[in-house]
Amino acid sequence: MDFVMPNFAPAIPEIFVLGMACLILIVDLFLHEDNRIITYLLTQATLLGAAVFTLSSYSDQLTLTFSDTFVRDRMGDVLKVFIYLVTAVVFLYSREYLRTRQLYKGEYFVVGLFAVLGMMVLVSAHSLLTVYLGLELLSLSLYTMVAMRRDSLEASEAAMKYFVLGALASGLLLYGMSMLYGVTGTLDIAQINAAVAHSVQAGQGTGTNVVLVFALVFILIGVMFKLGAAPFHMWIPDVYHGAPTSVTLFIAGAPKIAAFAMLMRLMVEGLGDLHVHWQDMLIILSVLSMAVGNIIAIAQVNLKRMLAYSTIAHVGFLLLGVLSGSQLGYSAAMFYIIAYSIMSIGGFGMVILLSRAGFEADRLDDFKGLNQRSPWFAFMMLILMFSMAGVPPTLGFYAKLSVLQAVVNADLVWLAALAVLLSVIGAFYYLRIIKLMYFDKPEDATPLEANLDMRVAMTANGLAVLALGIFPGALLTLCAGALSR
Repeated sequence: MDFVMPNFAPAIPEIFVLGMACLILIVDLFLHEDNRIITYLLTQATLLGAAVFTLSSYSDQLTLTFSDTFVRDRMGDVLKVFIYLVTAVVFLYSREYLRTRQLYKGEYFVVGLFAVLGMMVLVSAHSLLTVYLGLELLSLSLYTMVAMRRDSLEASEAAMKYFVLGALASGLLLYGMSMLYGVTGTLDIAQINAAVAHSVQAGQGTGTNVVLVFALVFILIGVMFKLGAAPFHMWIPDVYHGAPTSVTLFIAGAPKIAAFAMLMRLMVEGLGDLHVHWQDMLIILSVLSMAVGNIIAIAQVNLKRMLAYSTIAHVGFLLLGVLSGSQLGYSAAMFYIIAYSIMSIGGFGMVILLSRAGFEADRLDDFKGLNQRSPWFAFMMLILMFSMAGVPPTLGFYAKLSVLQAVVNADLVWLAALAVLLSVIGAFYYLRIIKLMYFDKPEDATPLEANLDMRVAMTANGLAVLALGIFPGALLTLCAGALSR
């Protein structure tokens, strides 16, 4: 059999990120601590270069390469660009935080780039094998980042929990994939979709359908763990709390976009004809996530744990769009995950902004009287909290509205009403932070210490949430266009 050279063009962004990550790793070996800024600048240049390569070849045409295991399409390109953007902002927020805690090392940025590479592979996966490779590259990078502060018992414990539970979820996902391969005889997602469609239409033997449903269950468990949906959420509060805030910031942003891509590739593109089965499962998971996240968050006194349970609730809302099974629902879910990532990094960015050497501003009481210390950044935090609560005219309001419209159009009005009720309950803990900022006296009147780039980025983040809420049309159109076939 003759070897055919694959087309490398669709994977140029991935090749560039891999090459630069290896180069930065070597360059960093020869840098003195005082010159670590070079590593940081090279990392940001890598993300910028990847964005340029991705946008320069943006096309409506779907391209397959590497024996059809890798796909380049509009959804993948849009999600990758937002992964670069969110990651670049995360690195910017993290720089001063890492410096004041003796964590300002090249390893953080290099491992972060390998995590980005894993996300890119996951987003462009067109084979079960590629899905698993991208997922494991991302997961191993995140385990390493959580454990990076070796002198912290909390970080070590969080990394161990994350690793053990993550390995279990990966095993279940792999088991589901093996069952799917056994039934369909292929790893290609498009061929799996055709085989499943044929099996469903022909009504072939009860045994085949039972195995398919079992495979679906195992795959769904693996995907839900990565997203952090209840009842597979156990790792999120402990990891968010135990990891350094810069790492929590990283985990809360771009990896959620990659997990959404994995959900779309496997459930919608691969197992779309089993929608009647996975819709019911996602309804249960969605309601559980919104209930668990919003109710337990009320009892939290640590802001990082509160935002962790908030993440679980937001994942429940995200699932509403996917379970609707319509093009409107998928684009609404994509809009929601992008909106959540922007809001999330803003929230954790405020924790970093208020932190300083020897002090982690991760308690709710640390935000008392913020308006007296800095009216402008109190206003930024107010915008972010209003957006997470879904108050108009912020980005979070339109994200929730678009998802609820898709659910209502799918004749699941009761589910939309329940989501609104749980969202109202969840608004309490967001409004509590606003009350602390504006109506309580500060426990610490120390002026905020932050670099100019951090202040500018935090301001841009907050104003972007407000601007995209007032003018959501462009982002909604972009998401709808990315998913149209």
